[in-house]
Amino acid sequence: MEDREKIEQILSRYPKDPSSIIQVLQDINDEYRYLPCEVVEHAATELGVPKSKAFSIATFYKAFSLKPRGKVIIKVCKGTACHIRGAEQISDELQRLLKIGAGETTKDMKFTIEEVNCVGACAMAPVVVINEKYHGGVATDAVKKIIGKE
Repeated sequence: MEDREKIEQILSRYPKDPSSIIQVLQDINDEYRYLPCEVVEHAATELGVPKSKAFSIATFYKAFSLKPRGKVIIKVCKGTACHIRGAEQISDELQRLLKIGAGETTKDMKFTIEEVNCVGACAMAPVVVINEKYHGGVATDAVKKIIGKE
C-alpha cells in the first residue's frame, strides 16, 4: 500500500464514521493526484463503509480518478460556448504537442489531459484550466505557451 503514514494522517483528520468518506477520498486524491485502489479499500474499512459504496463514490465524481494522473492536469472545457469557439482544435493541439490522447497521462507523469463538459466560465470561452488556473480566450497558437512548451 502507498505510504501508510500519509494515509493514517489523512484518516486522523476526520471522525471514524461513514459520513467522512467523501472528505477522506478528496484528501487522498489531492495527496496522490488519484485514488489508489488499495487506499480506497483501507479508508472504507477504517470508516465502516462498504467497499462497493466507496468505489461507487470514487467513480461517480469527476474530481476523482482511479488512474494515476500527471503533476499538471489540463482540463479542456467542451461545453457549448467553448465548443463553438474552438475547444476541439485546442484539445487536438494539446494532444499533438504532448503526444497523448484525452484522458491520458504522459509517460513522465508530468501532464494529463482531461476533456470536461463545462467549467462554468462561458464568458471566457474557450477555456483551458491548468491545475485550477483558468485560461480564457485560448487560441491554438497559444497552447504551447500556456503549457510551458515554448
